[in-house]
Amino acid sequence: MSIHTHARAPLRRGALALAAAAAVVLSGCATKPNVPNTSNAATSITAQTSRAYHGRFAVQYNDEYGHQRNAYGNFDWQETGDTVTLQLRNPLGQTLAVVTSSPASATLELPNKQPVNADNVSQLMQSTLGFALPVEGLRYWLQPSAAPTSRAKTTMDASSGNGRLKEIKQDGWTIDYLAYADAPATGVKRVDLTREDPPLDIKLVIDQ
Repeated sequence: MSIHTHARAPLRRGALALAAAAAVVLSGCATKPNVPNTSNAATSITAQTSRAYHGRFAVQYNDEYGHQRNAYGNFDWQETGDTVTLQLRNPLGQTLAVVTSSPASATLELPNKQPVNADNVSQLMQSTLGFALPVEGLRYWLQPSAAPTSRAKTTMDASSGNGRLKEIKQDGWTIDYLAYADAPATGVKRVDLTREDPPLDIKLVIDQ
């Protein structure tokens, strides 16, 4: 599925949430099991008090009737300390959804509707829209790094010789790093996230 500047199907409530998850991210490789060090990873993510991404998303998913749907647009990800705010816009620049996540609570805001609250993003998405999305995991996967909260299997890009991550498998997700920014810029440029049950395919391009 390629990223376009228009939606191929109407955006439904499910598309909004999937976009939010998307909220608002390489060949021959050596694979090894990885158990992230929780304290080190937690220190890494909290030491940098502010992190922001702007880019594009494309989402492919099945709706409640089992029909395949697609959604496209732009996203802004703002991370300050333990709080993440993810804003999603359609290709015309109109806000589709805003998700705010912190360790204590999460809020989903949709246009012309009252904000919906929950204990965390996964519970919020599940109870409101019928499925859970990896907003918490994306905090780490966009760095890129495995999340410290569960076991992960990582694959390095042996062909590049620069020690970059090629793939992470964690919590039922496969995170494929397809491109990194060219020097002097750093960080992930393109990342695909896929899940089999329920089927979900998220493609992210980080513009800055």
